[in-house]
Amino acid sequence: MVKKQGIALAVVAFAIYILGGIGCFGGIALIVLMKGHDLWGWGDGRTIGYLFLCSGACLSVLGVLLMRIFRNRGL
Repeated sequence: MVKKQGIALAVVAFAIYILGGIGCFGGIALIVLMKGHDLWGWGDGRTIGYLFLCSGACLSVLGVLLMRIFRNRGL
């Protein structure tokens, strides 16, 4: 049971890391490609790109930290 929980936590941490990377690269694409364009009524594409870039970087750091914590738990 403990081994399955450890694997599940590692998969969750890895998924957070992957989502953060997608957010970072998506944000960079929005910054470069959507300058001055409205994005689905949410606002300027460049501004949303900065939001995705920063939140993606935070999620990537969180995913790496969680992977390190779960690896060193001693399960």
